Amino acid sequence: MIISTGMRTDIPAFYSSWLANRLREGYVLVRNPYNRSSVSRYILSPDVVDVISFCSKNPAPMLKHMHLLKDYGQYWFISITPYGKDYEPNVPPVSKSIDTFERLYNIVGKDSMGWRYDPIIIDDKYSLEYHEAVFAEMAYKLAAFTDTCVISFVDLYAKVRRNCPDIRAVEFTDRVEIVKRFTSIGKECGINIKPCCEGHLYDLYGVDPSGCFPPAVYEKVLGSRLNVPSGVKSQREGCNCILGHDIGEYDTCPHMCRYCYANTDKATVKNNLLKHDPNSPFLIGNKEPGDIIRDARQESWIERQISLF
Repeated sequence: MIISTGMRTDIPAFYSSWLANRLREGYVLVRNPYNRSSVSRYILSPDVVDVISFCSKNPAPMLKHMHLLKDYGQYWFISITPYGKDYEPNVPPVSKSIDTFERLYNIVGKDSMGWRYDPIIIDDKYSLEYHEAVFAEMAYKLAAFTDTCVISFVDLYAKVRRNCPDIRAVEFTDRVEIVKRFTSIGKECGINIKPCCEGHLYDLYGVDPSGCFPPAVYEKVLGSRLNVPSGVKSQREGCNCILGHDIGEYDTCPHMCRYCYANTDKATVKNNLLKHDPNSPFLIGNKEPGDIIRDARQESWIERQISLF
């Protein structure tokens, strides 16, 4: 099975000590985001957890705990984007992020590293030409450490519109132009461009439509085939990803990016941070009256049968 740490918050950036404690104790408790009294208990053992996937804007705090992950398959997507404090008030500068990317690569290797350049926002400051120039500069630096870059365009969810009312959707003509230009740059430096959740819309321009986390990504990390159960694939239209069981919680990311879908508002995040206990099995708070804790069904997906092919 796959454990995910990055769909609801940035655990490596802000909760690395908590995750380290969970790995040492061998389990984690996760609330259902739509029914908080329903709690799943996941065993964190390499016997049943084939891969832990990470999505982070700043994995640096996790580097001192990497020895705890050595027995797990790992895949890291690091988001590095060219915005300032206007959109990303608490994200490290690009130069520091690239340095951290290289440090992580030296620990886990190229097969376990991916770069995310998303979301792409176009406005008066961040023009198409600006993105092209900055993307090219980053790509040539990162090509030594990864062969994958996932790109996506900003999604205007209700939370995003509320927290960033001046943001606007990227026009289709600009999307096509960015895909064409980024793909050309990727071919020059050896980085495979993958649009996120776009299906086969841009196949004409030579991109890879396979998705961010298809089985092949995990299988390359493990060097083994996976027998992925039915029902774990994303149900989102245009998405080919195999979803892991996420151990994060919404409204807990202090990056406070204005385009983020995972935070409701600053006050809610601040309140949740006050409840964080690095020694708790829960990311936020502890056991509450009325909690119903159930052991999650877990099994390895690795194909154990020896194949002649």
